Amino acid sequence: MDVSSSTTPNSVEELVRVQGVSKQFSGVEVLKDIDFLLTEGQIHALLGGNGAGKSTLMKIIAGLLQPDGGEITIRGEKITHFSPTGAHKLGIYLVPQEPLLFPNLTVRENILFQLPKSPDIEEKLTNTLQALNCNLDLNSQASTLEVADQQIVEIMRGLIRDSKILILDEPTASLTPKETQHLFTQMRNLKASGVGLVFISHKIPEIFEISDDVTVMRDGCIALSQPISQVNSDQVIAAIAPQCKIDKHKQAEKSNYDFQLSTQFNKGDVVLSVHNLTGEGFKNIQLDVKAGQILGLAGVVGAGRTELAETICGVRTPYGGNVEFSGQDIASLSFSERLQLGIVYLPEDRQASGLFLDAPLSWNVRSMMHNRFGFWMHSPQELSRLDSYIDAMSIRTTERDQPARTLSGGNQQKVLIAKCLEADPKLLIIDEPTRGVDVSARYDIYQIIRYIAAKNVAVVVISSDLDEIELLSDRVFVLHHGEQSGQLIGEQISVDNIMKIAFSANEEAQHA
Repeated sequence: MDVSSSTTPNSVEELVRVQGVSKQFSGVEVLKDIDFLLTEGQIHALLGGNGAGKSTLMKIIAGLLQPDGGEITIRGEKITHFSPTGAHKLGIYLVPQEPLLFPNLTVRENILFQLPKSPDIEEKLTNTLQALNCNLDLNSQASTLEVADQQIVEIMRGLIRDSKILILDEPTASLTPKETQHLFTQMRNLKASGVGLVFISHKIPEIFEISDDVTVMRDGCIALSQPISQVNSDQVIAAIAPQCKIDKHKQAEKSNYDFQLSTQFNKGDVVLSVHNLTGEGFKNIQLDVKAGQILGLAGVVGAGRTELAETICGVRTPYGGNVEFSGQDIASLSFSERLQLGIVYLPEDRQASGLFLDAPLSWNVRSMMHNRFGFWMHSPQELSRLDSYIDAMSIRTTERDQPARTLSGGNQQKVLIAKCLEADPKLLIIDEPTRGVDVSARYDIYQIIRYIAAKNVAVVVISSDLDEIELLSDRVFVLHHGEQSGQLIGEQISVDNIMKIAFSANEEAQHA
């Protein structure tokens, strides 16, 4: 693959040049003769379906993996040995898709970890926070942060180290539009200072907004590499998944799903009622969720969405108020007891809270059911059910007993959805359903969510992607600083109206 299409004038320094790089895992070739170029002052978007090889390529550049073949040159120096320490010395920093923080250290300690002490480091840290327009408490423990704030901490780790080559792997996956714009402002500032940025994302509009060049990977190969000005979104999508023709407003459902959901409710029945519920991060919440409907739960990060969901599911203890499921007061029930009733929660952090990463896929899918049926037994019927999930969701796996850790982020997300479906939900709360999921798989997940609702399951979708909320929801409930800010129904639902309510920018919209 010729990378000359992405080159800039000779006066611009080449930061990273990859030529003919290959990589295998367990005999499976995941990178095949890859060429890639990053120059100073360039934002180079890297796209591809889950398992296309994006993260593997970036981990090689960052010294986390060794290539099997090919050459990599960093700022004119050919690299023969790859290590994270060596990459840091060369000014390379990778912000991973899944934040890797020390949970028992403070935010400050996580950002400054292994940095030499200097008299101006605190001032630099403060300036970096201000540049990101970030209100993080530097003295709080990392374990208390939501995923979006964990990503900000990872980004700050790179910025505080004056990295010349910054790799951002899905940095906006859990950010609101406003927070994304703050990040883009910082990215443009870094670009102006000569930093080269690799921006991995599944969000096509963001790619066209922020990038100078775009490279698309498919099945371990380069499918497209062009200046962003020379391609359109249809060409990019076709390079990612040639058969993927996406109509944002299409409501079609797959007919070959065979998920055995046994909800006892009729469409429109009130499944969940919340009265004056108050807890950590929210107060005086009143809402109901109906069978066969999708309720979108929106609001900026810190609005209390996840805390509310975890309280409904029994993960957190409320301070006051009532929670009723099918007319039954469940305030005294544990998480496990609520799960037995059919209240199922898909958490936003799939690695920390959703999956057993070192356990096989078969065990993960069945893991919510051990109280009801015992742990995974390899009966033909159960293996057939696992295969049906793999086929219906297009989960890319080499074998049923493959550890969840070895899958790409998007495929891990699909396994987590399968795990929740296997629990036979009556109420399914999904927190960030398509975080880290590619453009084609994302719409597969949308169809699955619609299918679940069509089976008269009550569905709550929490998402920072407001387009996703608009696309999926029958009703939208908006939180602002932990309080009810407004509701939208049917044709009222739009990204603009959600933002007006979420940011309290329009009093009239709040009462729509």
